[in-house]
This record gives sequence, C-alpha cells and structure tokens, in this order.
Amino acid sequence: MPILQILRRRGRPRQVVVQLTDRCNARCVQCGMNVSHGTARGDLDSRTARAIIDRCAALGVSAMSFTGGEPLLTGDLLFELLDYAGRAGIPYLRTGTNGYRFAHPEAPDFIDRVTRLAKQLAESRVRNFWISLDSADAGVHEANRGFPGLVEGLSRALPVFHAHGLYPTANLALTRLMTGPTPLAADNEADFYAAACAGLSRFFRTAADLGFTMANCCYPMCDADQEKGTQAVYAATASDAGVTFADWEKRALFRAVLDMVPRHRGDLRIFTPLCAVSALWRQYGDRPRVGRPCLGGVSFFYVDRFGDCFPCGYRGGENLGSFQDMGEEHWGGQAHCRACDWECFRDPSELLGPLGDLSAGPRGWLSLLGRDARELGLWLADLRYFAACGDFDGRRPPDAARLARYGRTAPGR
Repeated sequence: MPILQILRRRGRPRQVVVQLTDRCNARCVQCGMNVSHGTARGDLDSRTARAIIDRCAALGVSAMSFTGGEPLLTGDLLFELLDYAGRAGIPYLRTGTNGYRFAHPEAPDFIDRVTRLAKQLAESRVRNFWISLDSADAGVHEANRGFPGLVEGLSRALPVFHAHGLYPTANLALTRLMTGPTPLAADNEADFYAAACAGLSRFFRTAADLGFTMANCCYPMCDADQEKGTQAVYAATASDAGVTFADWEKRALFRAVLDMVPRHRGDLRIFTPLCAVSALWRQYGDRPRVGRPCLGGVSFFYVDRFGDCFPCGYRGGENLGSFQDMGEEHWGGQAHCRACDWECFRDPSELLGPLGDLSAGPRGWLSLLGRDARELGLWLADLRYFAACGDFDGRRPPDAARLARYGRTAPGR
C-alpha cells in the first residue's frame, strides 16, 4: 500500500478481515475449525456480506480479506463478493485455501479442474491468493490436512496459475510439523533454535522448488493464549501440542524466523517483516521488551460469519455489533493490546507504526527518534525489500533482477 495512501487513512479503518465461512474439510491439528470439530457450521449471509463491503468502501478501507474455514467451499459466493468488493473500489483483496482442490493429481480431469479454478480467480478482483503449506515434507503436510497427493498437485497447478497471471503465496503455519517427520522439539533453547532454522530453510527451498514465488509465515496461536488475555472468536486456535509452545520456545522460534527469512529473500518474495518478528522475539525475551501495540480495534477489524465486528479475531469479549452499523466511536482510539501474536494484525501494526509517528507531528517525531536504531534499521530494510517485491502484488511475477540483490547470504541477527 503506498505510503501516502496509508497516511490519508490515519484514524480510520484500513484493513478488515471477514470470516466468510467456518466450514472446513481439512483435519489440521493447529485449527479449531477442522472437520473433526462437530459444531454447527455455516456461511456469511450474502446480503450481509455486501452491506459490509459497502461500509468498507464508504470508509475508504484499503485491504479486505475473505477467510474461513475454507473459503472455496462457499462456491460462487466467494467470487461474487471478490468482484463486488473490487467494483466498490477496495484495491487489496485477499483470500486463500487449505489446498483441497490440488489433491489427487492422478485424476484424469485434474488439470481441467485446476484451470477452471485459476480462471475463476483470474476473472475476479482478487489481488493475493494464499495456499497453506504446513511442512516441507509432503507426507507430513498431506497427513495433517487429510488430502493425499496435494503437494504433487501443487507442483502441477502452480504453472497453470502463473499462465493465468496469478502468483499464489505459500502460507507456512509455524507449528512443530514444519520440520518434517521429526516434530520441532528440544530440551534447550540452542537446539530448538537450530532445529527451527533447519526446518524454515528447508521449507523456503521447497516452496520455491514447487513453483511458489511468494511466502509468508503464520505465527503460532493456541488455546493456552487465553491465559494472556485472548478470547478467540476466530476459532483458528487449538489445544494440540503441535501448536502449543512455551515462551522460551517462542523466543527461539522467532529468533529462527528473524535469521532465516533474510537468507531466503532472494529465492522468494517473503512478506514476513523483520521489524515485526524482532518485536515478537524481544517480547518473549529473558528481559521482555514490548513492541508497538496492535492496531486491532483502532484501524484493523475482524468480522465473524454472523456479521458481528470485533477489534480482533482474538478479542471475542468485545463485540462491537454489526460492522455496517458501527460508528466512529469504535475506531481511531489508542492502540494498547499485545495479547496475541496474530500476524494478520501484528505485522502491519509494526510496519505502519513509524509512519504514524511521522504523521503525528513533533511528539511522534520524538517518539520515533527515541526508538532503538537497530529496529528502525530493520523497518527501513523491510520497506526497501517490499519495494523490490512490488508490494507483493499477486498479479505480477517477481522481478528476478531486484530480488537477486538479496541473495542467500543476507546477514542474520
């Protein structure tokens, strides 16, 4: 998003994440919406969805995500809403999938099915389309999702998407599965860090080899986070050991992300911003240092499948009512929350924070000058890298010459 556009929207909603459905057909251990959970499921009403989009357009919201559950299970509704939101003037539209459409690549109609999906997405107004990938090990990923042959299917499907002008993002969930058949675990922080580094490096190489040109890390969320003040209305949490980490393990994990992402920025357009990862690493440090508070409930909002609005998917105790009826008293306040690590809100909060300081006058300038010089350096490096990645436009191929400058030997922490 261009900087001037961000500054013009200061004090108003900028990003809205809409849960289009809580139906899902995958078995992922890291998510409370997986198919084994027997709660009643359903989709957001079409009329309500359009009213939410109309309100977003009127407020000048720039980024809108349609999430699930599994968004593709809603059929034509997803594509109709993407088109409706695009025509309403919302430029940054995103959605994704658990990958079930790419299973069973041996089927004779596989390429025809993938081509139809790519064509539908290409004709919609979607800007970015993500595909979940839990591990560099195909067997581990497919067993977790419950979709045989999915990884081979991805390798066959991605050239079809590219031919239609779409460049999907590999979304890596940071769980114990990411290291492959041997779950991520160790008795001490140094060994845990080393295993996480190896798993991340293998994942990024595998994603690039499959044909992905973009990647992103999804930070671990679990039911145990309720002890820190979260109350998930977006049920993408679980109590499974695969997604539950002690604070020292999170410290080692975020340190590994901080060190490995720069080493692979020349192979893939990796959205995960170093300034945000560094803030989380420091938050879980031996002597915790808090980063910027999240902009959830200030300029970012979450809407559940019933149309109710919340400051965040993990502040379920703060129902703000229907989004389309929400008044100005609900946004533009003081950011304060650090209860969860949800990358959808924490990453952009760190990225936008210095811009907010720059636009806030002398007090903001002093606040910016008083911050750690290394953290500001990471932020500036992120901005330069994001420019080299074309702002992660999923409709554009990577600029190989610009990415080559980042190479495989970027300095670590």
